[in-house]
Amino acid sequence: MLQQKESQILVVFPHPDDEAFGTSGTLAQYANAGVPITYACLTLGEMGRNLGNPPFATRETLPLIRKAELEASAKAIGIQDLRMMGLRDKTVEFEDDEKMVQMMTSLIDELNPSLIMTFYPNYAVHPDHEATAKAVVRAVRRMAPADRPRLYGLAFANNTLAELGQPDITNDIRDVKEHKMNSMKAHSSQTGWMMQEESKREEDGDTAEHNWFTDEGFYSYRWHEDFEQSF
Repeated sequence: MLQQKESQILVVFPHPDDEAFGTSGTLAQYANAGVPITYACLTLGEMGRNLGNPPFATRETLPLIRKAELEASAKAIGIQDLRMMGLRDKTVEFEDDEKMVQMMTSLIDELNPSLIMTFYPNYAVHPDHEATAKAVVRAVRRMAPADRPRLYGLAFANNTLAELGQPDITNDIRDVKEHKMNSMKAHSSQTGWMMQEESKREEDGDTAEHNWFTDEGFYSYRWHEDFEQSF
């Protein structure tokens, strides 16, 4: 169940498929409710690990494949405003910090979102995830507190539960399970093996739903425990 009404949602992740695992069900619910969603995907995931065995892609062709997968995932979710921001996979952490903040600020100024979804700084594992999260937080921090949108972060580092506890936002997504499955299936170059295992599990009679398809959890950003005091 959605927590509250939103006027505009901005989603910021660095890689195609980041949206599929942790947010696609919740976003599908918002899309079904008519809430406009903008997804800013910073790269095309051109350094993705899986090229197939035997190979189905090369480093030169993988970006085109992942671009098409990203578009298919957005369609499955119901996202109509997909923006590909043109950065390069596995180099987001090396981008100029102020350039990254200004990219986020421009999106926020244009869209005036009531909610932003991204990763949670220091709990997102991958360097590109961390750089993305920190840029979003820095951009929002510069706003007057009364004007800030709500900021939801995905956190999955090993120390998340010990340090952050359970997510304060937990959303039941069973009514949009097919949307989420189709979003994940869209990224078949990277998730094919995973979806095959899910299908086999169901064929073997395992009726327990994987928690990926039952609920999604988010952490409201804790400004009183900011990851840095200023930038």
